[in-house]
Amino acid sequence: MEAIYRVDGESVETSAFAGGPWDPKLQHGAAPSSLICWAVERLPAPVPMRVARLTVDLMRPVPVAPLSLDVKVLREGKKIQLAEVRLLANGTEVVRATALRIRRAERALPSTASTPPHDMRAPEMLRDPKTLGMAHTPFLSGISMRIARGSFHLPGSAAVWYRAERPIVEAAPISPLMRAAIAADFCNGTSAVLDFRAWTFINGDLTLSLAREPVGDWILLDAETWAGPDSIGIAAARLADRDGYFGRAVQSVLFERR
Repeated sequence: MEAIYRVDGESVETSAFAGGPWDPKLQHGAAPSSLICWAVERLPAPVPMRVARLTVDLMRPVPVAPLSLDVKVLREGKKIQLAEVRLLANGTEVVRATALRIRRAERALPSTASTPPHDMRAPEMLRDPKTLGMAHTPFLSGISMRIARGSFHLPGSAAVWYRAERPIVEAAPISPLMRAAIAADFCNGTSAVLDFRAWTFINGDLTLSLAREPVGDWILLDAETWAGPDSIGIAAARLADRDGYFGRAVQSVLFERR
């Protein structure tokens, strides 16, 4: 499968498969979020580290077009590293993200400190919603989905398994962090409270917090949306893999009539 991005230094070529649900000429938020994860994980660190928190601010709609990638370390330490990643389109900043990496230190913790299990059925036992008439977008052509609870067609909370199939960066594997970020960006669509045909509910950001890295290809998003009286809301989710819950995700959402 053709990758979403081809990266050469600071230059990023974008394929049409980055297109999102609101406009195929604009990228699905999961695409730049996963590219940012790839860039952060390539940064050197003084000791073994992993991302514990990622915050992505979508400053402007991200076009399906060439981008520039700017990565720098804001704070370097032996226990934490704070990195900033910016994506620019034709010289204009479209995405700004910060990632907090924390030192890895294997410890034998009491069993009571482990992340909790979940009771959702495995993805192999569930149907693909794309066979049920779900709307197609370019980015979704590289995503497999299985509904564990709720429905894309009915408003309310839902739980859906996601698996990224299409490579994000050419010649690079999809890391556990990238898989978590891709699934997390589906919060607002997974738990929509309004009809997609009559409303848009675009997220302006994404914050991902991980107690541990996920295991395996499938990521479970157990999501709900809360809408306020002023057209602003939040979409939030617990993230899990086959072994149990491992993280949380939150998006700020703007509701508008089409």
